[in-house]
Parts: sequence; C-alpha cells; structure tokens
Amino acid sequence: MLLYIDWNFDPGLFTIFGREIRWYGLLWVTGLAVAWYIVQRIFKREDLPEKWFDSLLIYMVIGIVVGARLGHCLFYQPAYYLAHPLEMILPVTKNIQGDYAFTGYAGLASHGGVIGIIIAVWLYSRKVTRLSMLWTFDRVMVPTGFTAAMIRFGNLMNHEIYGGPTDQPWGFRFVTNLHQWMQGAEPVYSEPSHPTQIYEGLAYLVVFAITLYMYWKTDAKDRKGLITGVGILLIFLFRFLVEYIKNVQVESEIAMRDNTGLILGQWLSIPFIIWGIWLIWNALRRPAQVAVTPKQSEMAQSKPKTQSSKK
Repeated sequence: MLLYIDWNFDPGLFTIFGREIRWYGLLWVTGLAVAWYIVQRIFKREDLPEKWFDSLLIYMVIGIVVGARLGHCLFYQPAYYLAHPLEMILPVTKNIQGDYAFTGYAGLASHGGVIGIIIAVWLYSRKVTRLSMLWTFDRVMVPTGFTAAMIRFGNLMNHEIYGGPTDQPWGFRFVTNLHQWMQGAEPVYSEPSHPTQIYEGLAYLVVFAITLYMYWKTDAKDRKGLITGVGILLIFLFRFLVEYIKNVQVESEIAMRDNTGLILGQWLSIPFIIWGIWLIWNALRRPAQVAVTPKQSEMAQSKPKTQSSKK
C-alpha cells in the first residue's frame, strides 16, 4: 500500500486592507529578521561602528530582493520579461483584458539573490568599510543558511518547487490547482512527490549551525574567506544534488536536461561550488590574521608612545 501525506495547508495567513498576507512572506521576513539580529550581534561583539551595520542592512535588503527578482526573470523566463519589462520591476501582471493588476512578485531565484548580495557587498566594502569583500562576506554568511531555510519552508507553504514522484512514505501530494482551491474549489492533488523544500530547508539549517559554530567557537572569522567558502560550497553542492529529483521550473529546462544531463539550477550552481572550494583552499593555506578596522587603527594611533630612557 502506497503511503503519502496530503499537503493541504492553506498558504494564506490573513487578509489586511483587502491584501492577502501569506506564510511565504512571513517566513521571508523571519529569515531576514533573524539574519539582522545575528549580524548585529557580530558587529557589537567586534565593536564595529553602528553606522556600518545600518548601511549594511540597506545594501543587503536591496541586493537580495532585486537580485532574486531579476535572477528569476532573466535566468528562467527572459523572453517573456524582456517583452514585459514593467512586470520585471513592479509587482504587477498584465491580465487578459490588457490591464495591469497587483499580484506581488511571482518568482524569486536564489542564484540571482546571491549575485545581488555579491554586488551589494562589493559596493558596501568600497563605500563604507574600505575592507576586503571577504571580511563582510564572512560575517554575512553566518545567518545565510537560516534565511535560505525559511525561504524553502515558504515554498513548502506555497505548494511550489517540489520534487518528482516517489513511493517513500514521506511523499507529499501537493495541491496543483492552488488558486482555484483557495477560491473554494475542490483540491486537485499531484502524485506523491519528494518534498524537496523540506530536504533543502533542513540542509540549510545544518549549514547555519556549522557557520554559527565556526564564527563563535573557532578562529575561522580571522581566516579570510573560510566561513564564506564553507557556506557557499555546502549550500550550492546540496542545491546541485537535489535538482536531480526536483521538477523543472520552466519548460525550457526539459530540453536542457535532455541535451546536457543538467538543468539550469545545476549549471548556475557549478560556479559557486568552484568558488567555495577556492575560498576554503585559499583561507587554509594562510595563517589566521585579525583584520584591522579603521576604528581600531585610529585608536592604536591615538595611544601615547612611551620611550625607554637609560640612566
């Protein structure tokens, strides 16, 4: 007898001023809020300027949201969004009557979000800290696994980005007519499928635990690029592997898989895997070295110098 779980969880949380608030949005905000708290603790521990943290928050939020949105549009559906550029930058969609209606951002890509973070950290390092990008990355990476896990659990609540068929007892049957079901129609279920959102979410929580331990319990933060390398490697290595059992997100990926054996998410993961390996190798071949911030440099220069005298 085939066992499975009917996943009929309502993705809607509540409605306010006529707009539906979903679990997906709440989990997104939770991931960002926890990341904000952890990075703030890190900055306080290292006695860094408060304005550094305030600026970092702005750079990161813009980088993540813009990068994730543009990544989805340009990586997965470039033809459509280049023909409808307004839908790329605004949370609207043109309906069959030709009018634009508010729909929210239907599509965010994790690879695009990472690229957005890289650009944001590059600008932040040049304009604010004047330190190496890797110094910032090593601190931002600490909570990244938690935020990534919250996003995947949000995908679970939205009945999206799940895997192919499975006969395992933990297979989920997702609602495939989600919009109609939320309007009162009877649910139409998928065949029992791999809940890859849970697989990824749990894997990213493990990454979060590892990076948290590395920062607080080891000298990894003084080995430039080590925390970043470990986090990037583990996240995208698992992403690469789980894509083998995940359904494609757009039809064009089917031909890509038939021709190359890999889908877009895997191809996009390979550069990050290579980068992660290089960062780890480069960090471990050098001794640990504490980065000197401008504030620490000023304090050192302001200390009075003592001279020894001979009697």
